Amino acid sequence: MAAYTPDRPDHDRAAVREVLDRARAEGRTALTAPEGRVLADAYGIPVPGEDLAHSAEEAAELAGELGLPVVAKIVSPDILHKTDAGGVEVGLDSAEKVAEAYHRITANALAHTPGARIDGVQIQQQVGGGPEVEVLVGATTDPTFGKIVVFGLGGVLVEVLRDVTFRMAPVSREEALTQIDDIRAAEVLRGVRGRPAVDRERLADVVSRLSDLVTDFPEIAEADLNPVFAGPASAVAADLRFVLDFAPPEPPARFERDEILAAMNRVFKPRSIAIVGASNEPGKIGHSVIKNIVDGGYAGEVYPVNPKSPEVYGRTAYASVLDIPGEVDVAVFAIPAKFVAGALEEVGTKGAAAAVLIPSGFAETGEQELQDEVLAVARRHGVRLLGPNIYGYYYTPEKLSATFCTPYDVSGGTALTSQSGGIGMAILGYSRSTSTGVSAIVGVGNKADIDEDDLLTFFGQDENTNAVAMHLEDLKDGRAFVEAAREVVPHKPVIVLKAGRTDAGARAAGSHTGALAGDDKVYDDILRQAGVVRAPGLNELLEFGRALPVLPTPKGENVVIITGAGGSGVLLSDAVVDNGMSLYEIPPDLDASFRAFIPPFGAAGNPVDITGGEPPSTYEATIRLGLEDERVHALILGYWHTIITPPMVFAKVVADVVAEARAKGIDKPVVASLSGDTEVEEASRYLFDHGVVAFPYTTEKPVQILGAKYRWARAAGLL
Repeated sequence: MAAYTPDRPDHDRAAVREVLDRARAEGRTALTAPEGRVLADAYGIPVPGEDLAHSAEEAAELAGELGLPVVAKIVSPDILHKTDAGGVEVGLDSAEKVAEAYHRITANALAHTPGARIDGVQIQQQVGGGPEVEVLVGATTDPTFGKIVVFGLGGVLVEVLRDVTFRMAPVSREEALTQIDDIRAAEVLRGVRGRPAVDRERLADVVSRLSDLVTDFPEIAEADLNPVFAGPASAVAADLRFVLDFAPPEPPARFERDEILAAMNRVFKPRSIAIVGASNEPGKIGHSVIKNIVDGGYAGEVYPVNPKSPEVYGRTAYASVLDIPGEVDVAVFAIPAKFVAGALEEVGTKGAAAAVLIPSGFAETGEQELQDEVLAVARRHGVRLLGPNIYGYYYTPEKLSATFCTPYDVSGGTALTSQSGGIGMAILGYSRSTSTGVSAIVGVGNKADIDEDDLLTFFGQDENTNAVAMHLEDLKDGRAFVEAAREVVPHKPVIVLKAGRTDAGARAAGSHTGALAGDDKVYDDILRQAGVVRAPGLNELLEFGRALPVLPTPKGENVVIITGAGGSGVLLSDAVVDNGMSLYEIPPDLDASFRAFIPPFGAAGNPVDITGGEPPSTYEATIRLGLEDERVHALILGYWHTIITPPMVFAKVVADVVAEARAKGIDKPVVASLSGDTEVEEASRYLFDHGVVAFPYTTEKPVQILGAKYRWARAAGLL
């Protein structure tokens, strides 16, 4: 069969505009089927032959012209779900049946919706009934990501099966192909049990054309092409439904990249900081903030602002920000919420780049108007706001702890952010207990202004950051976040823990597509589309953030397990599959090389089981072999505590062999699972400190982290 090459002339936007303008003038929020046909024709979406009948006699005549059998569908601007109204009949194979169906479905429609306007009955060629597969192609308007495109198995069970995938529009044909392959039942489309494969290229063309349509006309709130009959040489949309919204909400305010970086550089690398509400009284937030900034070693100017004290924490204090003799880059607020707007006027007049709003008492407590007032002041002066309702922020390269929490000074390459103060405390505690090197820890709180896409834009180009891990409950502007992530991911891993999984938003949807899009899977699919690694829980967010910068990037997909215990080898193998990787099928020559080092009762293959009674030299030889063979791209080590090779002996052997390989230019990811008595804890810490991601008492965690590294490497185009 010749490859499908679509003819894609310019879309007929004028024809679509005429239909939408007429619907707007008539105050309608949905299009009729014939109007939907105009939109499909204008964008080259294949539909069956059809026409509109205004009488039973005309219906019978049209059926003869189109060719029997046909489908009859009610056409009414007042009836969106035709099937629910008894307004659809299929398989009409004679003129008499068509005429009878005309009377039946018009009567059903009026009984279902008394007083409904009836434009006629659509007579349509019947498609399907052969080797075709029914699929859904749709689009909807997501409150976070804007226009998104939906693909999945179609027909009447679409909302029951919910086997769908989502992409942010516009969707190219190449992206559409990956979307089609993403559903769980993708094998059905490739042909099973003697059924031919569908033409995926034609199907992808339908997906991308609908994507173009809803992108060009934002007032199309929802679109359903369901079912689309996908066959070996066709993809035809048998039913069309379009829901309109001529008054969509205003999109979030956007800043240009240069504007974001100009402000964020002054936030994270400030020459001077004012603390509004600085205090000499221990136990006050204003005291903790200035103490942490000064004692933490920040080298810039620190200006306490307190109208009642001439001096705070050994520094000259000022009654107002306006009294400060020098420039101010950042103002940290530690005053009650009701005083923030007034003080922010002074901060804006002073020319500060940003205000860090620690106080609570804003939108999180129902005081949205107060938060809006503060934001309006900031916008008027060009001041960016971090918060309110946050613990502050840390940036270790500047020895900056602008927070009322305990200071933290272990520098490293991971930037961590959280929307929740409680999660922020968990991040701080975990970082301290594991000595995780961080470039930044940032609270975003209510996100009145600065949010994750601003921070990601900064961390993406920050020379001190090599991985970004973010806890979030929502995204103010999902599109801005995805755009920022796409810029960062090719260079650095971006890890996200998305909290709050709910489909409550689907209840009010007017289409199958809208109902499906209330699912957390929208976030899941679109974050993956952006190359983001999604963490399933808080512990994983923290572990990924700590470990991914430690692991080298794999150069291929061949993973080998070397283990001293058969049981752990089985569990490690399961974890490899669970985390989207594959065990390398070891070729005979490499298998023979492994066998030369292990006892006869051991097992080569993959996993390589060296057995538990082997001395350190066996671990050393087999690990060196795995590192030096170019066909092996990553190693997973399973250690079992023995007297012959104690935990710290194992750890030092592994660290030495890995260091030796790196000295030769061989830098492969190596992770390890250590089982045994409490000594394996110290051994795991030693390995981590020497560039081997290791965990005691678990086979899942190290493999999960390796899988996350692989997901990022694939998304970054490095494999």
